Amino acid sequence: MDARIKYSVLLVGVGIILAFLPFNASKSFRLKSDELLSKSVSEEMYFSVDQVASFVNSEDSTVQIIDLRSAEEFKVCNIPGSVNIPFSDLLNPLWEPVLNQKNVKNILYGNDDQTANYAWIIVTGMGYSNNYVMKGGLNEWFKTVMLSQYSGEKITPIENARFENRLNARKTFTQINSLPDSLKTQFFNAKMLKESKLDGGCE
Repeated sequence: MDARIKYSVLLVGVGIILAFLPFNASKSFRLKSDELLSKSVSEEMYFSVDQVASFVNSEDSTVQIIDLRSAEEFKVCNIPGSVNIPFSDLLNPLWEPVLNQKNVKNILYGNDDQTANYAWIIVTGMGYSNNYVMKGGLNEWFKTVMLSQYSGEKITPIENARFENRLNARKTFTQINSLPDSLKTQFFNAKMLKESKLDGGCE
C-alpha cells in the first residue's frame, strides 16, 4: 500500500481508536499522534510469515506471538506458542506484563493486518516497546506456510531452506492444533505462569 494512503487510513483509525478507548487509557498515550503515525508507516514494524515460521521452528524465547482474535477463533486454530489476547480485551491490566516487554519481541496477528495494526497503534502509543505485526495475518500464514508446495525440476539452496522452514512450521501447526482443548489450555496456562514469574510475580 502506498505510504500516503496507509498514513491516511491509520490517521482515521487512530481517531476511531482514541474515541472508543476508556478515558484513562486514552490519557495514558505517551506518543503524539504524528510521532505514532510516522512509526506506523515504517516497514520495520512488520515480520513476515516466513520469519514467524522460523521463530516457531526454533522455539525462539526472545519472541512472543500474540493472537488478537476471539477466544473461540483461537480455540479452533492458532500459531503454535501464541498467547490469546482478544483485541476487545487488549487494555485489561492483566495483559500489561505480556504487552510491555523490554527483552521479548511481541508479534501481533489477527486474520489480516487491520486488527493487528490497530492493536500495534494502541500498545505503541501507550509507550510499550518491542511490538510488531505479522504481515498479512493468519490469512497469509495459511497461504504461504500451510499451502506452500514445491514444484519444478531444480531447487536452489535458498528455496529449499525456505520450503523446509515452511514445512516444519506446518507440521508443528497441525500437531498443536490437533490436540484436545484441555491440553491446549494447559500449555497456555504454563506460558502465563512463566510470564508472571519473569515479571516478578508469584505462583
